[in-house]
Amino acid sequence: MRGLPSQRKGRAARWSTLALAGLLLLSGCGGQSPSGSPALSAQRDSAGSEAAASASAAGCDVLASPHPMSPLPAAGAAMPSGSTMARIQKRGRLIAGVDQNSYLWGYRDPGTGDLKGFDIDLVHEMARALFGDPDRVEFRTLNSAQRLTAAADGTVDLVAHSVTITCERKQQVAFSADYFHDGQRVLVNRSSTARSLADLAGHKVCAAKDTTSIATLKAARPKVVPVGVSDWTDCLVQLQLGEVDAVSTTEHILQGLQAQDPETMIVGPAFTFEPHGIITAKRNTDLVRFVNAVLDRLRADGTWERIYARWMGRFGPVPKPPTPRYAG
Repeated sequence: MRGLPSQRKGRAARWSTLALAGLLLLSGCGGQSPSGSPALSAQRDSAGSEAAASASAAGCDVLASPHPMSPLPAAGAAMPSGSTMARIQKRGRLIAGVDQNSYLWGYRDPGTGDLKGFDIDLVHEMARALFGDPDRVEFRTLNSAQRLTAAADGTVDLVAHSVTITCERKQQVAFSADYFHDGQRVLVNRSSTARSLADLAGHKVCAAKDTTSIATLKAARPKVVPVGVSDWTDCLVQLQLGEVDAVSTTEHILQGLQAQDPETMIVGPAFTFEPHGIITAKRNTDLVRFVNAVLDRLRADGTWERIYARWMGRFGPVPKPPTPRYAG
């Protein structure tokens, strides 16, 4: 497609944008935010119902998670003897696997060295419920390919890292209820003529390794050329350098990339349904029930919406959190 690949003309000017993108990711600021796309809530809910029905027919209820712990003890109160939560309390800190390269969801502020974002705030709320202190957390940063292994082998207590819930992954780890759902879209340079994934047939499209996004690209028809990287910021750099023609993943990740580089834009409708869950080792069902109870509280008292507004409110109206589905 003529004019689709990143333009070589003016590349020197783009290098200044590249430097700015890195600064914005580190600083967690950036002045005027780009306008966001529509919330797509109805579309995602419809897609979610279809995906859940399809998975159920195949023998897997993709959205079902264990019933919440009831009652949820008061913040900082002793957890049941012998429980995973009691062991974490005895240790004195929650160990959480998170991202440090997804602006607005899990990124590092260079001014303080602190990790910030939507997922980071959720982890702080888990620590608050365990210890009465949201800062009793040891964060361990992971790339996308490390998330499932770190949860499954107990390297961390839980992972909050934009993990899409799938039936295949449920065989490896335990998932909380859906705390945020989204859909995969496409990010391109403003000079691109592409307006959908189909327009990128035969062109290079970037996504992080071992994600549902890269799997979707590999299965795309018409075919694109998937390019796998370790972190989403690597995709942005490759797009800026003209080494790929697009980035494709869930919209909330793309919004963070777009916020770092105003010379990019998100195009096309969402073409997947991506429910997100916090993950733990499969053996720690009690911890999943605890996490679900905390998430229920965050939905009920408005904390979920306040956290969303803090990080994503710039992109449009604050949606209602997903309705959880419990089984077992």
